[in-house]
Amino acid sequence: MNRLRGSGKKLFSQSVPHLRNNMRHKALRSWTAIQDTYFSTKDVFESHKVVFTVGTSIASVATAWIGYTVRHLHDTRVDKRLESIEKTIKENHHIEGSEIREVIDTGSISLASCTATAGTTLIIGYALGWRGGRWFANKQFRKEQMKLLGHVKPKRWQSLSRVATEDGYILSMQKIAAGKSGETSGNKIPVLLQHGLLMDGITWLLLPPDKALAFLLADNGYEVWIANTRGTKYSLGHTSLTPDDPAYWEWSWDELVAYDLPATYQYVYNQAGQKIHYVGHSLGTLIALGAFSKDQLVSMLRSAVLLSPIAHVGQMTSPLARAAADNFLAEALYKAGYREFNPRLEAIIKFLNTSCTKSGVDCTNLLTSFTGQNCCLKPSIVQVFLAHEPQASATKNMIHISQMIRDGKVAMFDYIDKDENQKHYRQDTPPEYKMASIPHDLPLFLSYGGADALSDVEDVKLLLNSLKDHDGDKLVVQYRDDYAHADFVMGETARQDVYDPLVAFFRLQ
Repeated sequence: MNRLRGSGKKLFSQSVPHLRNNMRHKALRSWTAIQDTYFSTKDVFESHKVVFTVGTSIASVATAWIGYTVRHLHDTRVDKRLESIEKTIKENHHIEGSEIREVIDTGSISLASCTATAGTTLIIGYALGWRGGRWFANKQFRKEQMKLLGHVKPKRWQSLSRVATEDGYILSMQKIAAGKSGETSGNKIPVLLQHGLLMDGITWLLLPPDKALAFLLADNGYEVWIANTRGTKYSLGHTSLTPDDPAYWEWSWDELVAYDLPATYQYVYNQAGQKIHYVGHSLGTLIALGAFSKDQLVSMLRSAVLLSPIAHVGQMTSPLARAAADNFLAEALYKAGYREFNPRLEAIIKFLNTSCTKSGVDCTNLLTSFTGQNCCLKPSIVQVFLAHEPQASATKNMIHISQMIRDGKVAMFDYIDKDENQKHYRQDTPPEYKMASIPHDLPLFLSYGGADALSDVEDVKLLLNSLKDHDGDKLVVQYRDDYAHADFVMGETARQDVYDPLVAFFRLQ
């Protein structure tokens, strides 16, 4: 009995701080929700002022007209009733009409009734205008997304081009041929956008059209091309294989460097007939750096933008990514026969649940546990993200990245077995990608964040050290102390913080 009492005291002493923490977290979440609602309201209103103004005006006029009509009908009926009463009284009691009105009339319209009517009209009108504006904003956003996904094909848009790689994969690419003006003619400079790991081309469409990089570039007169790497939802094609074939998933990012990127580059270059600007995020920077280090594609390139650059990842601080690498999760899945790395696999969900119980991993915000503490994400954007992502990748690709995290090297895939490495590379160990070999006169814009757990600051410093001999006027480095990995493609402030300087950089090339 005493032992039970003792354990009860211990349990209570442990639960009180936990309860307080829960209450604190709930309060913070509530305050965050209030802030999000305020800024969401402000942003939507500012983005669609005309719709709200017109909608509110029409709704207010309609409400006032309905109110006036109802009151007029009511007054008409009252007048008829008064005339009937007046006639009856005059016939029977010979009382003057003015005396009857003095006794029966309710008087003139009071200030209170006017205020109440006007207030009701304003509230109803604004509510209808607000709802109409929200509906219009959401409809426009969905329409813009559908255009790029190929489900809607207006004249000013061209969608879903097909590109074949040398090893047989069929990739889809979306093209934005015009901005707000609708102008499609002219010698527009092409920009190729390349997404990161476990993502696809929707990366560049997560934000509203006035803030998303793809639309911003189109509105500034560029011809925008959006790539989707093999294995993602819109690039599942192959000349002879299907995603159900294990051989379909036998690739890592080495193949993205050797096949996917050259195929998309060449296609855009041929279509546009001129050199390309490139924008990569996360893994999209790694495959570009890998290609540039071998002096591939540079002849077709105007400049390259690297957002959350990934090269060295040995000092990565992401709890989930580090735990997956240290526990050989990808290797275990490959050994178990899983060639496709699907983030929704039961084995991966089990791993995440286990990781969430460990110290240092807060899975109340799974995205933060993976990317770092993003400063500028709205819950509504995260919901859009979760509706489309994450995408599948090859388990071999995840093994390759895990090797880089453990070894700290930017090297090709290690088959571990020396004979296999000799077979593929004619040497016992995989060759490294030499970042210092990137042409010194290639214009580069590099933007990274201090809170990024995947593109860690110390790893980025290693990359910058490799670029120390780069031409000074060809390298622009931007550092955002509060930005984490997802802020560069999903952050509410990304336009003014990153995209506007990016566009300015393009104009100088």
